[in-house]
Amino acid sequence: MAKSSSQKSSGCCFFSIKKLSILAIFLAIFSAVYSYYDARLEQFYIFDPEHLHDLSQRAIQAHGEDTRSIVNFIVAELEEKVGPNHLSTQEEWVFNNAGGAMGAMYIIHASITEYLIIFGTAIGTEGHTGRHTADDYFNILSGTQLAYVPGSFEPEVYPPGSVHHLQRGQVKQYKMDSSCFALEYARGWIPPMLFFGYADTLSSTLDFPTLWATSRLTAVEMISNLLKGKI
Repeated sequence: MAKSSSQKSSGCCFFSIKKLSILAIFLAIFSAVYSYYDARLEQFYIFDPEHLHDLSQRAIQAHGEDTRSIVNFIVAELEEKVGPNHLSTQEEWVFNNAGGAMGAMYIIHASITEYLIIFGTAIGTEGHTGRHTADDYFNILSGTQLAYVPGSFEPEVYPPGSVHHLQRGQVKQYKMDSSCFALEYARGWIPPMLFFGYADTLSSTLDFPTLWATSRLTAVEMISNLLKGKI
């Protein structure tokens, strides 16, 4: 016997309520897990912003405007202090397009809660910082970075040796007038930041070889660190 329309409606309604209940349970569990780990993020960090700032300043003092030597100085000390197990063993540079700005980066470390890169450009760039789920510390190694927030009539100026701290959830416009490189350190939830890094490729540049290279390097680092117990 064929089911009446009221029976069909009741069945659909029950199915929808069941799906909503499952979704509600999933969101409740996810929220609880997120809140638990978000309150304990500090225990997962292996880098310290103050040390990275001090290291950047000492590297600049030792090598002046020789950016290549500055980078080598930084990586060498990190290998000694942190150990090579949590650092990239091969220096591989890839382009990075995000928020309308373009530069290149070398990934030193990437995990679920931290990333450390050298980022910069030899010809200048400008763009949107993004609104992120992590604090971002931009230690200027060479050149100058400018930043702007709505309502201000003067730019924030960050010369070599300074650090631009973009707090989690904040957003700014930034600019590098000419050659500028920085040691960039982010601590917080890193995976959600990847969507910001992918958006320009998917909506504008369509540079899929670079997207693949970025994804490969990031995935290798994150998975490698997870297997070593580093979240």
